[in-house]
Amino acid sequence: MKKLFKSIVIVSLTILVLGYSNTVFAGNKDRTGQAGATELLINPWASTAGWGNAGMSSVHGVEAMWSNVAGITATSSIDLNFSYTNWLNGSGVNAYSFGFLARVSESVVAGLYVMSFNPGEIYRTDTENPDMTLGTFKPTLMNINIAVAKSFSNSIHAGFVIKIINESISDMVGTGVALDAGIQYVTGITDNIHFGITLKNIGPTMKFSGDGLSFVSNPESFWGSSLTVIHRADQFELPTQLNIAAAYDFNFTNGSRLTAAGCFSSNSFSKDQVTLGLEGSFKDFLMLRAGYTIENGIWGDIETPECTNVSNGLSLGASIQAPLGEDMKVSVDYSYQHTHHWNGTHTVGARIIF
Repeated sequence: MKKLFKSIVIVSLTILVLGYSNTVFAGNKDRTGQAGATELLINPWASTAGWGNAGMSSVHGVEAMWSNVAGITATSSIDLNFSYTNWLNGSGVNAYSFGFLARVSESVVAGLYVMSFNPGEIYRTDTENPDMTLGTFKPTLMNINIAVAKSFSNSIHAGFVIKIINESISDMVGTGVALDAGIQYVTGITDNIHFGITLKNIGPTMKFSGDGLSFVSNPESFWGSSLTVIHRADQFELPTQLNIAAAYDFNFTNGSRLTAAGCFSSNSFSKDQVTLGLEGSFKDFLMLRAGYTIENGIWGDIETPECTNVSNGLSLGASIQAPLGEDMKVSVDYSYQHTHHWNGTHTVGARIIF
């Protein structure tokens, strides 16, 4: 019965991935900027952001809820993680994330994480006051993610994430839902070969509503009377993404490890990307990471139409992990992503593992 259930789940996820990859993913650069809720594509976790999307096939812990949810099955008991991102340093945009995982049975792990993306204050203007004298407003973007994953064997792990998306200002709000699904397959004599597939941000279109879409008009034909006019808000799609990743661990006798990884990302509303990365672990005490994301035009001038990504592709990261008692570990993580403008994106995180 377990084998039958495992086969059904794997086949269903494979059909889902292949079906959407054939119908949704075009990697069409001409659709860049037409999707909404693009904060869903920003990795809020310091340890995995240090080598871009390269580690999607071998990611574990809370970070896996964003990268590849199947990886949360490696959690032994409880995993807590907090992360702060200074996005495009100097722009005033910050993100805060908190997540936790808990093992609920021998083969099932569940978790939740919340990401709050704060674009900072924006000046209010209208047609009669374009000189920014009306004060400011502050948008709020928040994603709540609920994850469940199951190990079907020592080699096959799969799971899904349900996302609740909320974007709002004081007089307007947009709410949506999305689904992530992921599979990890581990093989090799020492479980050192990793494969992963993820399908991210699948969901219905979103739409804004609220008093912010209305304004008062005074048509001349109404002799001084006023009318409240409501704009019709158009729907927008979510930034769906398909990732196919692989990694290979070189394990050394002194307890150190070097992992080479790569990931192909097919984006429905932007250019396709390839990310290559390396992670070195020195006895699980010090981890160093480096990654590079490649897409068409990424080396060009950001002022030209060919370059549509503010990141120039380079990612760097490091983690220090130490035991705290017999059954607890504490980790401090940092990552840096180089950008064409501003002063890069910096992420700092802290993790507690039971």
